[in-house]
Amino acid sequence: MRQLLYINTIQNYSEGFIKVLLDYSPKLISALILLIVGIYGIRFINKMVKKIMIKRNLDPTLSKFLADILIWVLRVLLFVSFISKLGIETSSFVAILGAAGLAVGLSLQGSLSNFAGGMLIILFKPFRVGDSIEAQGVIGTVTEIQIFITKLLSANNQTIFIPNGILSNGIITNFSVAGIRRVDLVFSLSYETDIKLAKEIVMQVMQNHSKILTTPEPLVTVKDLSDTAIHLAIRPWTKNEDFGIVSSDILENCKTAFEEQGIKIQPFVRGISK
Repeated sequence: MRQLLYINTIQNYSEGFIKVLLDYSPKLISALILLIVGIYGIRFINKMVKKIMIKRNLDPTLSKFLADILIWVLRVLLFVSFISKLGIETSSFVAILGAAGLAVGLSLQGSLSNFAGGMLIILFKPFRVGDSIEAQGVIGTVTEIQIFITKLLSANNQTIFIPNGILSNGIITNFSVAGIRRVDLVFSLSYETDIKLAKEIVMQVMQNHSKILTTPEPLVTVKDLSDTAIHLAIRPWTKNEDFGIVSSDILENCKTAFEEQGIKIQPFVRGISK
């Protein structure tokens, strides 16, 4: 009797399981079809978007970032659609996801600021990779623009990491946009100096230098007449990559030329308070 009851119970459970499986199988099959089609669809969309970005010559950093965001948004939407097809209530899941996103956002306020700054830099392009810039008190060549930080390489081969949040909100001097730079030098000469002769000497030095541009024209002007010296402003133009060489050569060559003509460079005189 017990054995017969046991067999009947198993049979009832089996019939119930088969009935649930038959009732639920259309949802399961449709959900699996949606998942498979969605995965291949996301891959296809990702490839198409990347091709479009390449054709439009978008910045590589921006292209990769936008493609990554797109693929993750599509994956989340596919997951929500998948569980919805299975008959699972998605409203509570979406609420939990939103709460989790808010909590993560509050805990990563600084990182989100850098993220927003990186987006602004990538979109508005105040500088590009390879540009020489001055920002946040440092000067260097941009080697990499990431979403959260920007890497610079200084003249003494040091790698500098600047958070994009403060970088995008600060003053950025880009030396590479125009392609040329003006060298600003000052010589302090004795009051016994013939100003006209000194200016001719400086102009001759600049005209003999192969890396100084003729357009815009180099200038020599009297910047100031202080209590102790005549200050000559020397302003040649050169290409960005020749800036350091031209600055050094002009200082050296002008000093040598002044000494040959007997022109004295006035040493710095510190005032003495009584």
